[in-house]
Amino acid sequence: MLLFSLFPPAWLAGTVGLSASKIIENMEIGHNVMHGQWDWMRDNKIHSTTWEWDNASPSDMWKHSHNEIHHTYTNVVGKDEDLGYGIMRVDEDQRWMPFYLAQPLWNFINACFFQYGIAAYDLKIGKYLKGRTDKDEFRRQGKQVLTKIRRQMTKDYVLHPLLSGPSAVTTLSANVTANLVRNLWTHSVIMCGHFPEGVQTYEKRSIDGETRGEWYLRQMLGSANISGNSLLHFMTGNLSFQIEHHLFPDLPSNRYQEIAPKVQELFERYGLTYVSGPMVKQVGSAWKKVFRLSLPNDVLQVAAATPASVTRLIFGRASGRVDATAA
Repeated sequence: MLLFSLFPPAWLAGTVGLSASKIIENMEIGHNVMHGQWDWMRDNKIHSTTWEWDNASPSDMWKHSHNEIHHTYTNVVGKDEDLGYGIMRVDEDQRWMPFYLAQPLWNFINACFFQYGIAAYDLKIGKYLKGRTDKDEFRRQGKQVLTKIRRQMTKDYVLHPLLSGPSAVTTLSANVTANLVRNLWTHSVIMCGHFPEGVQTYEKRSIDGETRGEWYLRQMLGSANISGNSLLHFMTGNLSFQIEHHLFPDLPSNRYQEIAPKVQELFERYGLTYVSGPMVKQVGSAWKKVFRLSLPNDVLQVAAATPASVTRLIFGRASGRVDATAA
């Protein structure tokens, strides 16, 4: 379709199709295959050990940071790097700093370039700058990431446009747009999974001596779902059932909707809050939290005070107990 993208209808149809294909490849296929959900088929083409996805982050690095770190330390401040991506304040008890005033901007920029943000924190750049990672290992992984990014950018922004001949410029714009759409969509889905109001976060010390049962409870209370139709579930890679996914990360994603009523019944039996809602509501809730936590805890309580009082609260105090910068 993009071969004819000089014509606006063809550009629009091609861009929509390319955006959808990138989202499906990342969410429904890549994420779930790399979780090992289809390893039982013993098909090397869709096996977690062989799959390489259409994303800036190399699959082996992503599997370590996501499958091993995020799913083990879900919503533990300072341990789970998927929580705030190392650039946001994510809990009222986390020590506030003026840097967090701009976290709505950081979060928006991260959303627009999400695949590169994932690659950056998979690389653990922050820890490297603080001298907390092996330099040789960082250089090796950095070279691996740059090689993957160069390959992706060559495919999207050089090879495919050139193959379009006279439509090269419009094909380039379509690829840029499709990558932006994919980044914004995946960022929104991930935000809905762990950041809406009502989802719990945890201090590092709270998981000392954690039992297996308590680990499952943390997965339940540290995740949130998105309600919607079958198309929405498919386009999220069934991460709209984030609670079920965190309980059973290697269960094939098409089974989550089947087990969701049983999981919800378990919540009701023990008086737990099953956080779920339409995507617009969940995205709005997550962004509201981003803005709210960008300010010190007591600023909202004095919203009616003079500007000078608010300024003193923001720049003259730092409150809370959890310090993610020390993690």
